[in-house]
Amino acid sequence: MPSTSMITVHTVTALREQVRAAKASGRKIGFVPTMGNLHRGHISLIDAARDRGCFVVASIFVNPLQFNDPADLERYPRTLEADRQQLVDARCDLLFAPNVVEMYPQGQTLHTSVQVPGVSAGLCGGSRPGHFDGVATVVAKLFNMVQPDLAFFGEKDFQQVAVIRKMINDLNMPVALVPVPTARADDGLALSSRNGYLSDAERQAAPALYRTLTRIAQGLQAGEALPTLLANADDELQQYGFTKDYIEIRHADTLAELDTTELTKTARIVILAAALLGKARLIDNILVSLNTDFD
Repeated sequence: MPSTSMITVHTVTALREQVRAAKASGRKIGFVPTMGNLHRGHISLIDAARDRGCFVVASIFVNPLQFNDPADLERYPRTLEADRQQLVDARCDLLFAPNVVEMYPQGQTLHTSVQVPGVSAGLCGGSRPGHFDGVATVVAKLFNMVQPDLAFFGEKDFQQVAVIRKMINDLNMPVALVPVPTARADDGLALSSRNGYLSDAERQAAPALYRTLTRIAQGLQAGEALPTLLANADDELQQYGFTKDYIEIRHADTLAELDTTELTKTARIVILAAALLGKARLIDNILVSLNTDFD
């Protein structure tokens, strides 16, 4: 049974000591990397790791390499003590909470970076230059530090999951990626740390993003024309105060672009969207199988 107490460490040396001890006792290591400001979606990843009988390691580190906007990095919420209590309540075994110097002791400017071509291009990678290089670099470092057997990532960040999967496969990392379904509020809004940026009125409007994706999915299954569906989606988002970044349809397994002629012969596609609502940039996605009901 998982421990009801949790160890907190701040250095790689202490982390590795704890992981070695857990592995020596026969435990598999399940890893949940986060940037903190935890919510129920993060806890669902902890639960998934615990349900597999893992020794559960979570990390909290706000990674500067994945922020292309210094102001965004500065205002990102840091709530370590509240996060720690949530992890204790969720029966996480070990929290690794390093500072920037521990993660990048030689500085960030000349640090070795990891780039994952193809799946990093376009979508959020197009809107946030360098973002996925920063994500891949810090996750690769964390994998080397934690040496997990299983790593748990939420499907809300669908492109991120694709980037990590390709990195693991391309670099022969001995880690199994476990995607976990998006956690949602009762009104359908995907849970995100950035939801805290929403005003009360914006929070009421925010579920329109998921409803819009759902209508596109239903329309595709009904054989409606994609350009019409996308035009209607643009109109609906504008009505609710969104500024659209993108709405795109990609192959679900590769994130490769597709054209309208492929929609009738593609088994699994994913509709991905990002939009600004006030100060919050919200992302969401929905998987669609054109042969069956959408997920």
